[in-house]
Amino acid sequence: MTAVVVSNLLWYGNRPRELFFPERWDVEVLEPPGFRKAAIDEKEISRAFNEPIGCKPLADLASGAKEVVIGFDDITRPTPVRTVLPFVLSELALAGIRTDSIRFIPALGMHGAMTNIEFRKKLGDDVVRNYPVYNHNPYENCDYLGDSTSGIPVYINREFMSCELKIGIGCITPHVHAGFGGGGKLVLPGLAGHQTIKFFHGDLMQRDIGSTGLGKFEGNVMVDAIQEVVRMSGLDIKIDTLINARGEITDLFVGDPVEACKAGVEVAKGHYATRMSPNKDIVVVNAYAKYNEMAICMMMALSTANLAGSTIVLLVDAPEGQVCHYLIRSFGKEYGGCEYAKRGPLPESLKVIVCSAYPDKTMCDLFAPAQGVTVTNNWEETLSLLEADYPGSATVAVIPDGTMQYFQT
Repeated sequence: MTAVVVSNLLWYGNRPRELFFPERWDVEVLEPPGFRKAAIDEKEISRAFNEPIGCKPLADLASGAKEVVIGFDDITRPTPVRTVLPFVLSELALAGIRTDSIRFIPALGMHGAMTNIEFRKKLGDDVVRNYPVYNHNPYENCDYLGDSTSGIPVYINREFMSCELKIGIGCITPHVHAGFGGGGKLVLPGLAGHQTIKFFHGDLMQRDIGSTGLGKFEGNVMVDAIQEVVRMSGLDIKIDTLINARGEITDLFVGDPVEACKAGVEVAKGHYATRMSPNKDIVVVNAYAKYNEMAICMMMALSTANLAGSTIVLLVDAPEGQVCHYLIRSFGKEYGGCEYAKRGPLPESLKVIVCSAYPDKTMCDLFAPAQGVTVTNNWEETLSLLEADYPGSATVAVIPDGTMQYFQT
């Protein structure tokens, strides 16, 4: 048997999963170079804080501030926020900022609220114990800042806007709309009101939808909007990470939210870029970094599968299930958020298997009706189905993390 190891359970022990394939199958692993990159050490993290891109060091920015907010990406993103927090808090202490002047807010956008357990996974027990952490509510308590030049009505979290010093922590990974995450995306849509998010994902995106997509950054209509709105919000400094296949920080970009993000994206383009190898009989796509947004994997899968006849396998162990998304997910048999589209049957030429130890009936609502997907509980069960369908030779592609890769065209 041919063995392939993929990452699994990022927030639940970070335990790898081993996949086995018959020797008669031709197995190819489509992995970007950044996945094998080593994690940076404390010295390299300190250097990034000491040499920020396009702005003063954090301690200087914090001088004289009375109230401080730290926005961070939520549990749907792999950023190990707790790794960089000691450096952030040290800089604030150096500037004389008191503990009771600091609060944390997750950039939820229109995702469901985070729990205490999730706060502790992202921030660490000590931070949750010693600092207030407030969930973002896109439906209430958002200040209107005016309209952007592109016509977006800009509403931003009230608590965030009330603070004199605004800090953001997140990661740069490929994104299905904005090309890459990171930078001002923490604010738009992360800390925005529902009116802003709906316009951003609806009217604005439709103006030039061809400019959006995985890996598309320059000339992207959504990126242009994000950069303007983050300036309107007053975010002072952004800490952005690149991530390897073990969920570790390999590169760190600290500085101005726009300039540091641009620098990070230039590195990210190579870090996550994956060589295409289309027309496979079997495509196995692992969901790891954004495992509770597994629908992202289908984009990579469809670009790799033989659309005339193939099997797609999504590997997704998400103990808490797929993220609650008030904009795009279903909330009834026939309806959902304002951008939800009920999915019709998959093409008869495609078979989709979701391998999950934690399945539920609505987990596939973003790409297929439940009755059109085969669900298995483990790899052994999945492999038995594949071997029954492919008793002879087969071409196989394994995508180690379809939520954190993109095909460079």
